[in-house]
Order: sequence, then structure tokens, then C-alpha cells
Amino acid sequence: MSQKNEENVDPAGSTVMFQKFVSENDEPQAAPRRPMTPYILAGVGAVVAVAIIVAVVVTWS
Repeated sequence: MSQKNEENVDPAGSTVMFQKFVSENDEPQAAPRRPMTPYILAGVGAVVAVAIIVAVVVTWS
């Protein structure tokens, strides 16, 4: 009996319907994320600037 049910199932049918659904899906794309590199470089620059100031103050003290 299970053999009869398996004969009626088209394995490509569900794939075709899925591909049609995906091609017709009009969901908007997510907005691209802003790059993090400028923020990281600004943070590293601030830390280096503070380190230089501290080094100068310690040297002249």
C-alpha cells in the first residue's frame, strides 16, 4: 500500500514549486551593514594618542 502512495509522488514537483515560490518572493533585501573599520581605526587612534600624551607627561615629570 505504501508503494502505491510513493508512485504518485513526483519528487521534482515539490522542487519546481519551491523554485517558483523563491523566484516570486518579493521580500526586500536587508540593508547593508555599515563598515566597522573606521570606528576601529578611530578607537585605536584615540588609544595611541592618549598613550603618547601619558608617555610625554611621564617623561617630563
